[in-house]
Amino acid sequence: MVATSSAPSEMQEKKPLKPCCACPDTKKAHDVCILEKGRECCGHLTEAHKERMRALGFKV
Repeated sequence: MVATSSAPSEMQEKKPLKPCCACPDTKKAHDVCILEKGRECCGHLTEAHKERMRALGFKV
């Protein structure tokens, strides 16, 4: 019996981050605000979410 020392995580590459999963905290706050108050009142949350997405490398 031969033991192998390579871990599965070392062999797999990281999957790219999906936009829908990138910033769940800012996305949730933005979505809740829009549902409760409407799009016009939530511009500051929209911009905060966009800034976080840009910081992670997404083109928004």
